[in-house]
Amino acid sequence: MSQDVQTADARGRTAELHGIRAQVLGGPSEKATAAQHAKGKLTARERIELLLDPGSFREVEQLRRHRATGFGLETKK
Repeated sequence: MSQDVQTADARGRTAELHGIRAQVLGGPSEKATAAQHAKGKLTARERIELLLDPGSFREVEQLRRHRATGFGLETKK
């Protein structure tokens, strides 16, 4: 594989990762966020933002998925 092809592939994969991270930061869905707000609640990330100083929190494994089963959780991301 040539250097140009490797560089293009790496850029594409990096762009894909940035897209996935943006999706994760957006939360499960707009519908889920609206449901939380309709109950008078904030999302977990909104609560963290209010609780901590800006830039003081570093999320670890933000792309990790749960492995919970029961109560229908095995079908949810």
